[in-house]
Order: sequence, then C-alpha cells, then structure tokens
Amino acid sequence: MALLPILTAPDPRLKQKAAPVTTVDADVRRLMDDMLDTMYAAPGIGLAAPQVGVSKRVLVMDVADKGAPPHPYRMVNPEIIWVSDDDMKAEEGCLSVPQHYADVVRPAEVTVRWLDETGAEREERFSGLASVCVQHEMDHLDGILFLDHLSALKRNMILRKLTKAKRSDPGAAA
Repeated sequence: MALLPILTAPDPRLKQKAAPVTTVDADVRRLMDDMLDTMYAAPGIGLAAPQVGVSKRVLVMDVADKGAPPHPYRMVNPEIIWVSDDDMKAEEGCLSVPQHYADVVRPAEVTVRWLDETGAEREERFSGLASVCVQHEMDHLDGILFLDHLSALKRNMILRKLTKAKRSDPGAAA
C-alpha cells in the first residue's frame, strides 16, 4: 500500500471529468487500496481518484463512527439512481480544500449503483453523513468541488486563500 499525494484547489486536474473504468482489475483494486490508506492517513472520510491525480471514476469512503470497526466502500463507476425530495444542509470540508468548511445543501437520501472491487454490481440507499459523503465524492468525478455549491463571493475568497498558501509554500501539495 502507498500513500498518494492529494491535489489541492485550484489545481486544474480537480476540474476535469473522470473517465469511466472499463474493467475492475488488479490495478484498480490497488488504486482503491492506496486511496483508502491515503484517506485514513489524511484523515478523511472519503476520497475520489481525481483528488490523487487519477482521472478515473473511482471513489472510496468510510463513515464508520470513531471507535467502530472500519466499514470502507470501494466504488467504481458510481451513479445516483434515486434522490429524495427532502434536502439537508451539512457542513462540508475536503482534503483538496484544506482547512476550509462551508454548509452545502444536498438531497437527504440517495440510492447509488456501482461496481465493487470484485466487479460485482452493488446498490445501496445512503442517508445522513453517508449520503453527504457519497454525493461529495461523486461530484469530484465530474470535476465539481464543494466550493462550486457556494456563492461566487465565498468560493473566490477561499480559492484566493488556497492560491496564496500554495505560493508561500510551493512544496506543501502537488
């Protein structure tokens, strides 16, 4: 397992739409394992392949409570097939937008279909934190950051701070 460098905004690779995965093979499984190691080390609860510079529709997440056994999800080509009519507002952060948080409104529940690490099709309904997390990570697969859900004023303020931080410490992030 390897820890992968996490890209930070405003890296242009974070704004690209990721390509579908054609085959769930050993390389994809290794990528998911490395992404989980990277996510746990960060620490975070979700990570999408574009955040580690890989333009593939792959994400991992684990929203298990602290102290509970890990319950990782490994998703290939996830798609939302149902959304609730109810919305919820939750504070979001992102490993690619370090030290910045904001409230984002998303559907309260979603049903997602994906391929797991064996290539088997899975489907599950997510609510609460898991719903927020899977939607947030799926946004990354389409080149969308949680900042894109904010007002232009707030988004630009955060991006300016991130750009300034990168300039003052060019070795901090890829």
